[in-house]
Amino acid sequence: MNTSRRARTARLNLIQNSQDAALIAIGVLLAAIGLKAFLLPNGFLDGGVTGISLLVNRLSGWSISVLLILINAPFILLAYKQLSKTFTLKTVAAIVGLAICLALFRMPTLTHDKLLIAIFGGFFLGAGIGMSIRGGAVLDGTEVLALYINRKTVLSVGEVIMYFNVLIFGVAAVLINVETALYAMLTYLSASKTVDFVISGFEEYIALTVISDRSELIRKTLTLKLKKGVTVFKGKSGYGKRGEVNNDIEIVYTVVTRLEVHKIIDEIEKIDEKAFIVQTNINDTRGGMIKRRATHH
Repeated sequence: MNTSRRARTARLNLIQNSQDAALIAIGVLLAAIGLKAFLLPNGFLDGGVTGISLLVNRLSGWSISVLLILINAPFILLAYKQLSKTFTLKTVAAIVGLAICLALFRMPTLTHDKLLIAIFGGFFLGAGIGMSIRGGAVLDGTEVLALYINRKTVLSVGEVIMYFNVLIFGVAAVLINVETALYAMLTYLSASKTVDFVISGFEEYIALTVISDRSELIRKTLTLKLKKGVTVFKGKSGYGKRGEVNNDIEIVYTVVTRLEVHKIIDEIEKIDEKAFIVQTNINDTRGGMIKRRATHH
């Protein structure tokens, strides 16, 4: 039995590691497209460590591949000390892979339109970073620094990244020009929104709280027909259309992905079109019947 369990665990780990490697490889390729086909040939900047590398490359002409590795090195060391060894190894592989792609691959410059460069350069770069994060690595050490500072101070991860990038854009405005800094901000916004969407867009979690006189039938529909996990709370009515009431009620609570919400609400309204339904966005879940998103933390 123990041998069978170990074999199953090893097989699952192999599958997970293969999926992670594929996601990181796709992420590296997408980021390389964003840099080689949009940002680099047009002298555009971005935020984070990538933005610093692009800025130094533009000012000095040094190889972007070398700069990505050198500037990310302190953050990789910080990740090794503060996070996991596995995450650090994956991150090293991702950053070195991106550096190799930038050094060896030739890609055509797809556009010289500044607005398209900022939007689509940021989109491809952000998609690459997002896919890498889903594979358990990062292509930019800024997030590692943000996590470290967040643990030591009252600043949130988002605030640290924002202040870090404001500094980069300010330096770009002084050393190059304001227009370049403004386009860098637009590129960063495009990239960051894409990262958010790749990581959680399709799997954003929604909590549904359902109050209905037909709660038992709703519970059975959710569990037996739709195969969703639910929790039933015991409660009391407080105030309604008929004034103050004090009836015992059952409150059905379930968590689903954003793409499932409309289907589930339709099923609930078929049972009770007057059901009171509250939707709440939630960042993440742990355990239960919800498949947890891949993350490197």
